Amino acid sequence: MEKFEDVESFLKSVDEISQLVEDLRSSDAEAQQKAMEKADCYITSLTEPCRTKINKTTINTNPPPLPPSITPQSETPENFIKIMEMDAEERRVRKAANVKKAIAFKDKGNEAYAQEDYETAVKYYSDGLAEIKDMQPLYTNRAQAYIKLGKYNEAISDCEWALKCNERCIKAYLHMGKAYLGLMKYNEARGCFEKIQEIQPGKEKIVKEYLTQVDLEKEKETQAIKAKEEFDKGERKATTVVELLEKLSKPGQIALYYCGGLEILSQALTDCTGQTLFRLNNGFSIITSNVTVRSCLLEKTNDPESRELCVSVLKLWRRVCCGNDENQKLLMTCPVTTQSIVHLASSEHDEVAKECLALLSVYSEIPRGRHLAIESLDLNMLVRNLMVCVSKPKKQQENTAVSILQNFATESRFCIQLRNVLTDSVILPVTTILKNVNTSNQHILPSLISGLGCLARDDVIRHKLAHDPDCWKAFLVAVRTCIASEYREILYPLLGLIMNLSTVTSPVVQELSVSLCDSCVDLLRHNDEGIITRATGVLSTVLPQSSQAVQHVIQREMVKTMCRLLKGTGQTATKYAIKTLTVCTAASHLAREKLVNSDKKLSILRCLLSSSCDEMVSGNAALCLAHCLDLEGVASDLLGTDIVLLLLRQAAGDAKRTAVQQNAAIALGKLCRCEPRHMSKLRELHGLEILQSCVKLIS
Repeated sequence: MEKFEDVESFLKSVDEISQLVEDLRSSDAEAQQKAMEKADCYITSLTEPCRTKINKTTINTNPPPLPPSITPQSETPENFIKIMEMDAEERRVRKAANVKKAIAFKDKGNEAYAQEDYETAVKYYSDGLAEIKDMQPLYTNRAQAYIKLGKYNEAISDCEWALKCNERCIKAYLHMGKAYLGLMKYNEARGCFEKIQEIQPGKEKIVKEYLTQVDLEKEKETQAIKAKEEFDKGERKATTVVELLEKLSKPGQIALYYCGGLEILSQALTDCTGQTLFRLNNGFSIITSNVTVRSCLLEKTNDPESRELCVSVLKLWRRVCCGNDENQKLLMTCPVTTQSIVHLASSEHDEVAKECLALLSVYSEIPRGRHLAIESLDLNMLVRNLMVCVSKPKKQQENTAVSILQNFATESRFCIQLRNVLTDSVILPVTTILKNVNTSNQHILPSLISGLGCLARDDVIRHKLAHDPDCWKAFLVAVRTCIASEYREILYPLLGLIMNLSTVTSPVVQELSVSLCDSCVDLLRHNDEGIITRATGVLSTVLPQSSQAVQHVIQREMVKTMCRLLKGTGQTATKYAIKTLTVCTAASHLAREKLVNSDKKLSILRCLLSSSCDEMVSGNAALCLAHCLDLEGVASDLLGTDIVLLLLRQAAGDAKRTAVQQNAAIALGKLCRCEPRHMSKLRELHGLEILQSCVKLIS
């Protein structure tokens, strides 16, 4: 602190002297005189000796040569200032050269770090700091390398220096938090990570991950301490785990020996203490390093004893990993484990596949487990094998496989890795199943379709699904089969998926639009309101892509059906129905005539304008009304109604979507143009002023 105060005092003096020099150079004689007086006073005040015990004065032993015009004898203020400027310029040049050298050392250090040569990286970063002491990236980079070497205290020191260079340095707090975590100082680590969020609130997600890691490491230490205490006390359930591991470590035994030992060990793992002792006593390596166990896991032998041993290992791993993050992490570090887990998921032996899926299910149920599996497993092969399980006529395996797929589909990294293999891994097996819906697979299809919907949250996957012809043909076949067989539990998620994918404009949708809409029109007579709502939703997304489909559904009395739905359905169905009706009236003169003939005063549309709180419904109602005003006599039929007031309210509203105001203003303009007598009501309501404010919204 004493050194720091000296530096602060020095910097303050530099600022004062710099100001005096500027005043001495002033063209104003009075200002120069005052500066000289201040300088004399300042020199006189320097009577107290410096507190430092070390003479820190640096003598420039090789000063720049004086210009011919300046001689040692010409000691004037002007000459002094010129000498100071020359010295400052020389220092600036020298510092720039040092910075250049430091950057070169930093780049070399980064190369060494990328090659995992952390000792060399530290050396280069140190060489850079020898050139210039206040380069923050050199400190944070060296701290990162120190962490890799396990030198946590050195890393913390570097991070503290980096924060002196930049008190808001995110990397410094990040590496300092990691170093404290390595030293098992959890409160300090938590404080560092929380500081990141304080500086940059947008880093909330990554900070949450690091805070979770702090909690997990703290829990890991607590588990280890508790397990050791119970073992030292001679608790039977603790000593049993260690004894069994010692017996299982014997090489060269027959498969049944290991199988029996693993079964007993599984039964002994009744709590977290048992799981922790298994980990602390190298349980994972004891099993995976055993030649007999490895052979059965990779299915190199096909005898019943090996299959039974394989089941025992998988069952033990599930018991060891259930609810234990550290054990889950360790299990995923072994190549034999990661290879066998993926491979055994589609084993021909039902009991092996069942236990493997149960283990995968443990990983899929929590975010941390999913992240570990995504980073470690061959996801392409995993998804292929899960789909093989779905295709098998074994209900329990099918349900577990689909559940695992659904859980993993919630992770964006999982979806990203599936993008390039989507057709072979997912679309092909799913479409095969959808084209063959029957009583044997109907129970699994709702979950499978929901899983596909989860994958479709990814924009790239949704785009691929929306443009895949086989996918849409399978949807169409499945819809028709479900209608014929009354599989309503499949129709509901299937229609939702079709509605989601048809929001993407696609030539395939356009080609099959008539058939899709035809099936949806049939479903509008269904006795399940949920299915009617979703069928209407599909019509609202498919019809805008095909004028041919619009003409087809109008011939099938679509206008009449939508009017019926608008009179007595829920909010969601109303939203889909008014959009469908608007699409039809926009594309077809016949649709407008059918609507007006069934409702001369357009009471349905007026009701939506007056009562709906949904902006999409109000906007489409106004647009649909504007379409109908193109017909002769419609505006006159609306005389004496509240139409002017309703449209003015929408045009003057504070809708977040300006399209609502725009549609209402356009409809109001059409109304008055077609029937001038509406103008008197418009003037009475000060409507011209309102329309004037809406002109900017009308294209």
